[in-house]
Amino acid sequence: MEKIPMTAAGFKSLEDELERLKGQDRHDIIKAIAEARAHGDLSENAEYHAAKEKQSFIEGRVMELEDQIGRAEVIDISKLSGTSIKFGATVTLVDEDTDAKRKYQIVGDVESDAQRGKISISSPIARALIGKTKGDTVEVAAPGGARSYEILKVEFV
Repeated sequence: MEKIPMTAAGFKSLEDELERLKGQDRHDIIKAIAEARAHGDLSENAEYHAAKEKQSFIEGRVMELEDQIGRAEVIDISKLSGTSIKFGATVTLVDEDTDAKRKYQIVGDVESDAQRGKISISSPIARALIGKTKGDTVEVAAPGGARSYEILKVEFV
């Protein structure tokens, strides 16, 4: 079994989602199925089929979360330090073409969210950044063509 690296915050969010699915969402869907059954003929009951489909999704997600939590390797970022970029680092970059600044934290695959500045350790930009230090320039192959970034700051927060 391959371990899944993640931050403590990412692990907590998985646990919270699992708790919500097992607690509230399962009970809600059981009620919805019972209510839909009460409407009669199940073969033409759209509410029943929708509720069963949602139940299937919830159970699948519960299994997926339990697997991820079981294989999690939680890395405490507060104990990390140094000047080179590694898992958990928060990196401030400047695009050398547009001068746009961006700030990313390198996290595990299951907790990545580019909109919130969290990029997966296996993403092209994170792979290019690993091992680099402040002042280095990295080139990243992006869908719109190669992008060049200068590393302005590396921190572990």
